[in-house]
Amino acid sequence: MTASATGSARFLIVGPQGSGKGTQGVLVAEAFGIPSVSTGDVFRANISGGTELGERVKSIVEAGDLVPDELTSELVRDRLSQPDASTGFLLDGYPRNQGQLDDLDEFLRSRGEALDVVIELVVPREESIRRLHQRAIEQGRTDDTEEVIANRLAIYERETAPILGIYRDRGVVAEIDGVGSLDEVTSRIFANLAERGFQPAADAAATA
Repeated sequence: MTASATGSARFLIVGPQGSGKGTQGVLVAEAFGIPSVSTGDVFRANISGGTELGERVKSIVEAGDLVPDELTSELVRDRLSQPDASTGFLLDGYPRNQGQLDDLDEFLRSRGEALDVVIELVVPREESIRRLHQRAIEQGRTDDTEEVIANRLAIYERETAPILGIYRDRGVVAEIDGVGSLDEVTSRIFANLAERGFQPAADAAATA
């Protein structure tokens, strides 16, 4: 029996800006029938829904400040406590740093759970910069200057990349070559997950 056949698949997708993790994360989540949980989506859903947590986030964002780790973790815990995430989820953009990792560990331990696989999309810095420049041109985003892009990548390298070492020690990191077409990268992700015993629900039913 595959892990997904039991309805349990708890993933995290990580990669620098421009790695395509948002797109790939949605594809993986849809295939496994689990919700894709990104911090940006969680923030927007709470703000538009007028929740108490959303009001707190709104005031912070409107002031131009970053949402603190404690509040970010509270929002993610609230999202993961909803029924559709009870047997699985894919996290995108959380945890971003050591503090958020500790918060997630504590929450999952309280439920007798742990992350099954951390999907790391490996993309050279030069390729990330090229993709972000191209996206800025296509979307007309004049604020995405070379300096801004470099700063975003520096934050990732400084704060997010180090947490991968912790997950590597746990043996749950799946390193995926993120260079290539969308379909090529997607195929690599699913092949790696299959090697670890995780197959999408449709595949699991077909091989049962």
